[in-house]
Amino acid sequence: MAEKIRITTPLTEEQSRKLKVGDSVLISGVIYSARDAAHKVMTEALARGEKLPIDWHNQIVYYLGPTPAKPGNPIGSCGPTTSGRMDAYTPTMLEQGIKGMIGKGSRDKAVVDSMKKNGVTYFAAVGGAAALISKCVKKYEVIAYPELGPEALAALTVEDFPAIVVIDSEGNNFYEIGQAPYRKFDMDQIK
Repeated sequence: MAEKIRITTPLTEEQSRKLKVGDSVLISGVIYSARDAAHKVMTEALARGEKLPIDWHNQIVYYLGPTPAKPGNPIGSCGPTTSGRMDAYTPTMLEQGIKGMIGKGSRDKAVVDSMKKNGVTYFAAVGGAAALISKCVKKYEVIAYPELGPEALAALTVEDFPAIVVIDSEGNNFYEIGQAPYRKFDMDQIK
């Protein structure tokens, strides 16, 4: 098994461009959670010429809607949200300096094109491991849009958060690469 790559935030463009599709990573430091409601609010604010509540330069966004924390824990289960829900807002957000995104599922062409332009990596987190992922979160703090509840913009301090590079900054896409051999499958081969 390949050794996991350790990343400490912030994630620079240079670091992002070194990551390749299929790389397993462990992320430590501060990452930010935001889902579609927060993305909508932020893109609307940008369209009005307003400043965002955080500087996204060299940051990682985690598409997350956590469950309530049990007593003594900073967060409840915190598995990834389907990333396609953010696709309409993502190119605008990547222009703000984001260098990494964590979620699940494929992304549309406009997002991948923006990733290549901006040197961004897309990581997948394992959805079925939400309770285990929560053990990597040492601190959870809402920093903007508290009215959005679990979709608020929040800072998460994480330690060894596990993820896999599924689309790298060159546009190589694990979802396409991994499925390619099966698309060529010929039913006549099993006769």
